[in-house]
Amino acid sequence: GASLASRPLVLRQSLPLHDGRTLPEAYFASLGFSDGELSRVKSKYGRRLEFDVERRVKPLLQWLSDLGMTAPEVRKAVVRCPMIFNVDLEKVSKPVVLWL
Repeated sequence: GASLASRPLVLRQSLPLHDGRTLPEAYFASLGFSDGELSRVKSKYGRRLEFDVERRVKPLLQWLSDLGMTAPEVRKAVVRCPMIFNVDLEKVSKPVVLWL
């Protein structure tokens, strides 16, 4: 597998901040995700949220917003299906929506 040295951004983003949250968790909280919503996302995702905020989270949330989803709708979608962050936006999500 990949060594930690080859994945420093993921490692750094998985370290807890001063409030015990990871960088992605703090970012979701800044977007209005409640502690309950974050708990549901973490329980459904099955591990700590270790998404790359700049390369994975922000582009996906922006894309959902560009599709016309409101902030509450985006939060609801993420809470219902946090595995959405495992899908490649350019290779899967965008082509599927264009096909629809």
